[in-house]
Order: sequence, then C-alpha cells, then structure tokens
Amino acid sequence: MTASLEAPKTELRIGPYPLDPPVVLAPMAGITNVAFRTLCREFGSATSLYVCEMITARAIVERNEKTLNMMAFGPDESPRSMQLYGVDPKTLGEAVRIVVGEGWADHIDMNLGCPVRKVTRLGGGSALPYKRRLFREIVREMVSAAGDVPVTFKFRIGIDDEHHTYLDTGRIAEAEGAAAVSLHARTAAQLYSGQADWSAIARLKETVTSIPVLGNGDIFTAEDALRMMAETGCDGVVVGRGCLGRPWLFAELSAALRGEPIPAGPTLGKVGEILYRHAALLVEHDGEDKAMRDIRKHMAWYLMGFPVGSALRRRFATVTSLAQIADLVGQLDPDVPFPADALGPRGRQGSPQTKVALPDGWLDDPEDTTVPTAADVMHSGG
Repeated sequence: MTASLEAPKTELRIGPYPLDPPVVLAPMAGITNVAFRTLCREFGSATSLYVCEMITARAIVERNEKTLNMMAFGPDESPRSMQLYGVDPKTLGEAVRIVVGEGWADHIDMNLGCPVRKVTRLGGGSALPYKRRLFREIVREMVSAAGDVPVTFKFRIGIDDEHHTYLDTGRIAEAEGAAAVSLHARTAAQLYSGQADWSAIARLKETVTSIPVLGNGDIFTAEDALRMMAETGCDGVVVGRGCLGRPWLFAELSAALRGEPIPAGPTLGKVGEILYRHAALLVEHDGEDKAMRDIRKHMAWYLMGFPVGSALRRRFATVTSLAQIADLVGQLDPDVPFPADALGPRGRQGSPQTKVALPDGWLDDPEDTTVPTAADVMHSGG
C-alpha cells in the first residue's frame, strides 16, 4: 500500500451504529437478498452495513406477501438495513411507521438513485430530487415516522448534465434530520456508463458538513476505495457492481481500510466453493427451483477472467440443482490463480440514455409538490 493510499483514520457512524470499516453494500435489485448479504458479511466485517434490495413503500403498507418475503434478514444480521422506494410522502411515512413499529429494520435508506425508465417516468428514483419541496416533505415524513431509527438518502448527481440536483438534495436531507447521505457520482442519463465523477462527492462533502457523506461509483478494488476516500474526503464507501461474483471484495476492503495487507484473490477452486455456498444459501431461503433461477445470473461474474471452457460455462449458466453445481465445481481446476483481468468493471455498463424518461411537465416547476399519478404502483426490487 503506497503512502498516498493509507487507511483513513475517521470513524463512521449511522445513527447509533458504528461502521468499522466504513463500507456499505449497495442495495441492488435481484442481488442483495438475504443469501448474498450473508455471504458478503461472512467475508467482510459484521459492523459494516449490508442493505437489502429495494422495497416499495406501498407494498409494505398493503402487506404484499412477496415483498414481506424479500424483507427477510438473517438471524445474526445487525444492523438490519432496508432501502425503501416511493414518491408519496404520506405513503413513505406510513411504510416507515410500519417497519419501525413491527421492528423489521434498524436502519432505513431511501432510493433516490435508480435511473431506469420504469422508475423515473413515474417521478421516482433519480428523477425525484428535482422536486425540492416534494423531497423535503418526504424527508420530514420519514424522519418523523422513524423515531430513533436512522434514515439515510442515496442519490445521483442529477437527471442529466443540465439538471444537477445533488447539492440541494444533500442540503435538504441534512437540514431535515437525515443520518447520512450517499452519492452515486453519475447522472441518471449516464445509467452505469462512463466514469463516475468523484469530484462531485468532494463537493457534496464540502456542502454537507454535519452528517456523514458516503461515495459510490466505480469501486472495483480495495485500492479504489482508498483512493476515493483520499481524493474526496468522504466518510465511507458504498459498493455495488464491484462485488458481483466477488463477495470476498469485502475482506479486501476490510483489510485495506484498517491498514492491513490486502489478501490475495481466491483460486478457481476457492471461487467454486464460494459459488456453491451462495447457491446453498439461496436454496435455504427460497427453495431449490427459485434458487437455481437466481444463481444462474451470478455464474458469469464468478467465473469472469478464469480459463473455463465455453461448454462448462454454458452448463454453469443452466444449472437446475445444487447437486449439479457441486458436480460442475468438481470439474474446475482448483489451482488456477485469480486472474488480474477479473478486477475491472463488472455488471451493468452499457450506453448512456439520450433522454431520461420523466412525467409530463416534470421539469416545469421544481417547487411543485404534486405526486404523479400511479407513482407508487411498482414491484419491489426495481
């Protein structure tokens, strides 16, 4: 570790919870279920934060059975971290009251970063902060309903290069009682393409001074996390796509942020064991049929960069049972070292949007508090 990338000395707290090291697993739709969070916690620190996939506020209010199953936490998972999606302040406030009243979570995050069309066209996700007064009402309702449970807000730079919202979003969240804010340093228009603009994280940190500011975007290695904190002064990091097929990244982050040697990447044999463990955890929670459908999307990420033949890759991508996974793992060469070219970007990248889908007239008046029609009608998980 070079002198310029020394472990930061700051301590991060989200409400009453110390985060040591200051690392957060970003909520990712269809990814950060109880199985994946358990796996990441096994590699990382139990005192980091691992956020469940996005939950729709209205689905909580309506006690939707599928949503309640998605909200499952492991028996030893603490603090239990839940991310909510919504647009209507009253619905969000009621959802928070239910979550807190039922004792379902110890920390609540609000999704203001999702850039996908089906979310932004209803005024949700990264479209919402443009409506400053509506956002202020949302923060007030959620913080008031949460009581002693900390509420945080994760957002993007803005809608596009002509409509940056992040500094106002940070100021409003801070003023209305948020416990922390996180910035994914891209606009909605960028989706996951190009490079994250870490200088925006530094500007947000300069603007929001009384609560923690966390940075998100392009953290694919432990060194990336150290560099982001050194360059921006942020209080912690939020890791999303970088851990896809690499839950051991949390062990590397824990070591780096504590000033310890970063462990070497796993051999192919060890990766096979981790992959099997992931699948077994999914089976335990969801049953084998659903678990196999879920684990298939992880296979390419786990095997990325390794010299695994195309025929074997196809068989991994079409698994139908835990026994079959065990058989395929047994066919891997266990001694192959972790490949250097597997350290780069993974997951969604693609091309930027030419135009972000928004409700009609959304950009006309940033002070308008009208909630778009059917804004909350959306399945949990994004």
